[in-house]
Amino acid sequence: MTNTLIFVDLASDDPAKAGEFYAQVFGWQNDARPQGIYHRMVPGGQFKNPDGSDSQIGNLHLGIFDAANARPHPQSAGVEPRTLSTDGRKPRIWILIGDDDSADRILGTAETLGATLLWRDHYWAEFNGYNHAFRDPWGNEIVLWGKAGANPQAPESFTKE
Repeated sequence: MTNTLIFVDLASDDPAKAGEFYAQVFGWQNDARPQGIYHRMVPGGQFKNPDGSDSQIGNLHLGIFDAANARPHPQSAGVEPRTLSTDGRKPRIWILIGDDDSADRILGTAETLGATLLWRDHYWAEFNGYNHAFRDPWGNEIVLWGKAGANPQAPESFTKE
């Protein structure tokens, strides 16, 4: 078996508020374990089989940790750095837009809750998808991905590459 990606964590200076943000933006369960220190965001559902039926593999979860004391760590008081990274590029999180949701609703909710819109309405032919992006209130960059499907016709208003 190869090495398997099982989790991604985002830093926040307020994990409880970040958990509420992602619960409202994406409709995920905010599983505080423990409250205010570490929040596991549970999207629910299963990865799909090629025929569209649910597989036995649950969707990946997203963690939110307190930048002031990132857990787990061998030292209970944690170590430096204890602040959010604000300069330069950071990892980006890619979220596939659900069939029962829309980029407009997600981006609107994110902006209402303090996110900054980075771009919207872009088609990337190499991977056949529509994408949009925002920066959450803690500086994390989220890229939304929409399936373009067979024989896609990107709207004229979209940027393309």
